[in-house]
Amino acid sequence: MGDHAAPADGVRLGTPAGRAVVAAAVLGSGMTMLDGTVVNVALHTIGEDLDASLAELQWITNGYLLSLASLILLGGSLGDRFGRRRVFVVGTVWFAAASLACGLAPTPLVLIAARVLQGVGAALLTPGSLAMIQGAFAHDDRARAIGSWSGLTSVAAAIGPLVGGGLVQYASWRWIFLINLPVAALTVLIAQRTVPETRDPHAPRRFDALGALLAALALGALTYALTEWGGPLAPWAGAVAVVAAAAYVIDERRSDHPMLPLGIFANRTFTAANVMTLVVYAALGAVLFFLVLQLQTVSGYGALRAGLATLPITLCMLLLASRGGALAARIGPRLPMTVGPLVLAGGTLLLLRVGPDADYWTDVLPGLVVFGLGLALMVAPLTATVLAAASDEHAGIASGINNAVARAGSLLAVAALPAAVGLGGEEYADPAAFDAAYGSATIACAVLLAVGGVVSWLTIRDPGL
Repeated sequence: MGDHAAPADGVRLGTPAGRAVVAAAVLGSGMTMLDGTVVNVALHTIGEDLDASLAELQWITNGYLLSLASLILLGGSLGDRFGRRRVFVVGTVWFAAASLACGLAPTPLVLIAARVLQGVGAALLTPGSLAMIQGAFAHDDRARAIGSWSGLTSVAAAIGPLVGGGLVQYASWRWIFLINLPVAALTVLIAQRTVPETRDPHAPRRFDALGALLAALALGALTYALTEWGGPLAPWAGAVAVVAAAAYVIDERRSDHPMLPLGIFANRTFTAANVMTLVVYAALGAVLFFLVLQLQTVSGYGALRAGLATLPITLCMLLLASRGGALAARIGPRLPMTVGPLVLAGGTLLLLRVGPDADYWTDVLPGLVVFGLGLALMVAPLTATVLAAASDEHAGIASGINNAVARAGSLLAVAALPAAVGLGGEEYADPAAFDAAYGSATIACAVLLAVGGVVSWLTIRDPGL
């Protein structure tokens, strides 16, 4: 378990070392993505078991996304400075400890607090997973390695409802968190034994602690304002969010060691890809949040059946995600990043058929298949485009920015949409009220996805053009 470095020309994808790097990265990031989706299928049961309100259920999802999105840039910077593998391993151990706390939580508030801590661990390991690939692989193999990573980690996110459904129905919702412990142990073992250490030799020796605090305050206050919209403190939280966001930008401009080097956004492709990420992942997070609750609350599905219902997404990602990356490498990313979100929008509209006594084969399956095809077409090209637009030494921060944007999009959508479609209080348990809200939310998500496709067509340019 030495601190071995990558070969001068990088490891190759088909070698044992290359496969080990991908395996460690997939296990670690897949674990965090799994927990980002597996909770959705358990929310209904958690709400009944812990007597949680809709706002508390939102915070069980959003507490995790909040700390992850707020601190992931810091996690990327720490990896660039101290070593991507080292910070990745620390984050994995932290994530496992927080998962144990989640599994033992006796009240909604304790569970929310543990989920926030879980997000801190995810913020440390998530950027390192992709940065390890970017830093360790030979240049010619990076695109294919990223494609493999994208496909396999997306599968982890997609199987979340399936795994969660089985555990909730036949064991306990607590096991959706406790299952992380053996996965984390295997991840650490592989990483420590086989993954070469990489770092940015030019990374600053100091860290922007004020920037991290302001980012967390801005995103947290905005999330509270959206979740508690209509409450007496919501306007004040919104004002705090605006002030903190403005102070964050000022701090990043003035700091000689910024957490977010604003110059990285001078690259038009990098900026455009992140705008597209924000819009599309807002819709993706909200679709999965509402769909799984709709299947259980309105359509009468049990937890396992609701989880199994989303299996077509898993199969599409498993079979086609790497091909989406290969297609983008051949024809350029603009077309896949345009068509993918549009196909996703079409699949989302088909999911409007999910209602009372929904038939799986005619009302659920068609939408999920189309949805999965769009996701498989989009994910790998998007990730590769973001990383290709940044220099190698900024791999950690580039990965962190894109992950932060994706999580922030999901966070804000899950916070805002329930109130926007008239859902609040205990209404999530009322089938008629939830069904009406689901229709409005689904249409809003389809519009966001279509906007993402248009943004890609107007702003993304293929290499050499």
